Amino acid sequence: MEKSNLLCSSMEKVNFRTKVLSRHLKQETPTVNVILQSLPCLGYNPPELSEPAAVFDIKEMRKLMDGHNLEERDWFFGLILQSKLFNPVRRGGKVFLSPDYSQSKEQQREITMRRIEYLVEHGFSKDWLTVKGPEDELRKLALLDCIFIYDHSLSIKMGVHFLLWGGAIQFFGTKRHHDKWLKDTEDYVIKGCFSMTELGHGSNVRGIETVTTYDSSTGEFVINTPCESAQKYWIGGAANHATHTIVFSQLIIDGENQGVHAFIAQIRDENGDICPNIRIADCGHKIGLNGVDNGRIWFDNVRVPRENLLNSVADVSPDGKYLTAIKDPDQRFAAFLSPLTSGRVTIAASAVYSAKIGLATAIRYSLTRRAFSATPNGPEVLILDYPSHQRRLLPLLAKTYAMSFAANQLKMMYVKRTPEMNKVIHVVSSAFKAAASWHNMRTLQECREACGGQGLKTENRIGQLKGEYDVQSTFEGDNNVLMQQVSKALFGEYVAAKRSKKPFKGLGLEHMNTSRPVIPSQLTSSTMRQAQFQNDIFCLRERDLLERFAAEVSQCQAQGKSKEYAFTLNYQLAEDLGRAFSDRAVLHTFLDAEASVTSGPLKNVLDLVRSMYVLVTLEEDAAFLRYGYLSIDNAAIVRKEVAKLCNELRPHALSLVSSFGLPDAFLSPIAFNWVEANAWSSEQN
Repeated sequence: MEKSNLLCSSMEKVNFRTKVLSRHLKQETPTVNVILQSLPCLGYNPPELSEPAAVFDIKEMRKLMDGHNLEERDWFFGLILQSKLFNPVRRGGKVFLSPDYSQSKEQQREITMRRIEYLVEHGFSKDWLTVKGPEDELRKLALLDCIFIYDHSLSIKMGVHFLLWGGAIQFFGTKRHHDKWLKDTEDYVIKGCFSMTELGHGSNVRGIETVTTYDSSTGEFVINTPCESAQKYWIGGAANHATHTIVFSQLIIDGENQGVHAFIAQIRDENGDICPNIRIADCGHKIGLNGVDNGRIWFDNVRVPRENLLNSVADVSPDGKYLTAIKDPDQRFAAFLSPLTSGRVTIAASAVYSAKIGLATAIRYSLTRRAFSATPNGPEVLILDYPSHQRRLLPLLAKTYAMSFAANQLKMMYVKRTPEMNKVIHVVSSAFKAAASWHNMRTLQECREACGGQGLKTENRIGQLKGEYDVQSTFEGDNNVLMQQVSKALFGEYVAAKRSKKPFKGLGLEHMNTSRPVIPSQLTSSTMRQAQFQNDIFCLRERDLLERFAAEVSQCQAQGKSKEYAFTLNYQLAEDLGRAFSDRAVLHTFLDAEASVTSGPLKNVLDLVRSMYVLVTLEEDAAFLRYGYLSIDNAAIVRKEVAKLCNELRPHALSLVSSFGLPDAFLSPIAFNWVEANAWSSEQN
C-alpha cells in the first residue's frame, strides 16, 4: 500500500512539472515596450577622475602611516625599479614589479640570491650590523618593510642572514665575535643561517634535543644530533647557500645539562661544498616562500673551537668549567632569548604592509569595476557602491590603519629598548605579531574574494600573497602559543600587584588602578564614537577577563593543580584575554598617533577610522556578548553603526589607500587599467 501511494505521489509530481513546462513552451512571445539597446563596451575610468578629492593631505597621512625614514623607502623603490633583476613587466600601460612565481623553486632561489647581491653592492645593508643606534636600526627596519612589499622570500632570506644570524652574534656574542664575524656578515662574505627549530621541537625551544659537550683536551665543543627528531628543520638558507650557522643546543658540562646555548658552526667551505660530519637535506617545495632554500641539518660529532660559544650570558673556561653570573636556569634562559624579539617586530610590520597591498588592490578595483544595474537599462553600479561590498572591505581598511600604528610603536619600543624593557617588548611583540599576521591572512582572503576571478591570477598578487604569508601564523612563535604567553605574563603582573598591594605599572595596565568602567545601558551613535567610551569598553573587557583568568587559575592551584596545568585548563579564557590585551594596546597606539596630528581634516578622518576599528571589533568578538559587556540590544545598535560608518568612509576609500604610499609598480594590473591589461594587443606585446 505504501509503495502504491509513493508511486502515485511521484507520478503526480511528474504530471505537474510536464504541464508547467508545456504551458511555458506554448506561450506566445509577449509584447515588449522597452527597446533593448546594445550598450557600448566597458572601459576603464581612473578613480582619481571620478572619486571625490581628498579632504586631507595624503602626504601627511603617509608620513603618519609609514612613521619613519620615508626618503630611504623611496630610495629603495627607485633602486629596484632600475634593475631587470626584479622582473619588471608592462601591463595596461604601466610597469609592475613582482617575482616570477611560475619559475621552479631552484630558479626562484637563484634569482633571490642574485637580488641580495645586487642590493648589498648598492649599499642596501651598509652599517646594518657595525653601527649601532636607534636611527640606524630604524633605517634597517624601514628598508626591510620595503623588501617585504616586493617579495617575502627576499625579505626572509635577508632577515635570516642579517637579523637572526647577524643579530645572534650581536646580542649573544661578545667583542671577540663582533670583531671576527660582523663585518663579513654585513658585506655578505659569510652567509649565515639560524639553526633553532628541530623536527621534534618548534615553539618549545627548551626541549630541543641537539646535544653539545666540551672536550677540554682539545678546547673544542662537540655538537651531535642524537636522534631523527633532533635534526634541525626549516633552516632558511641551509639547503643551498649558507656557509655558517648558529646552532642552538643543550650544553652538557661534566654530565650536567646547563640548558640551551648557541654556537657558531661552519657548514660549507669556500667552494660551497658541505663540511665533513654535516649532513644537509632540502625541505622541498612549499605553498609559498620558494625563493628561500629551507633545509634540514644533522651534526655528527662536529667540532668547533671553544671561542665559538656565544658567551654574553654564559661561558666555559679552557679547562671545562661552566661560568655564568645568572645562576637561575629560568632567568638565564629568558635573558638568552630576549634579544630574539626582532623577528616578531618585523613580522608584525610586514603583515601590515601585505594587508595594505591587498586592500589597495581590491579597493581600487572596486572603484572601477561595475556589476548589475539598479534600474532597467540603467548604468551598472560600482562594486564599492554596494553596501555589502563596503562592509567586506572598509572595516578591514580601518583595522589595517590601527595595526599600522601598532607596528610603528612596536618598532620604536624595540630600537629604544633597554634591558629593563625586555619583558614588555616580549609581551607586546608577541601580541602584535599574532594580531597582525592573523589580520593579514583574513584581509587577503577577503580581498581575493572581493576581486572575483581576477583575484586568482598570480600577477594580481593577492592570491599569491596568501601562500607567501601563511607561514607568519606559526614561525617566530605559533600565534596561539604567543597569545597564551601574553596571558601568562598578565597573570604574573596581576598576582605581583595584588601581593605587593602596589598599583599596576607597565603593559598599559594602569587602567586597573582606577574604578571599573561603566558602559551605558543604551548606546547612541554619539556615545559609540567617543574615544572615552571606546577606551572604557576595551579596558573593561581586559580587566574583567584578567580577573576571571586569575581567579580560575588560583582556584585550580588551591585544588593542588600546578600553575602550568591550570593555565592549560583555562586556555579559552587565556585566548580571550590575549586578544583583549592586543586590541586595547592597538587602540592606545591609534590614540597616540591621533594625538600627534594637528591638521583638523586629518583628525576628522582618523576619528572615523578609529571608530570603525573599535566598533567592528565589538561586533565580531563574541567575548563582548559572552561576558556581558554588551547587551543583545546594544550589540544590534553597534552592528547598525558599523553600516553607517561604512557609508561615511566610502568617499574617503581612495584617499585612504593612496595614503599607504605604495608605488603603483608594487600593486598589480587590476588596481589600474585592467581592461587594457587584458586586451588582445597586450597579449601580443
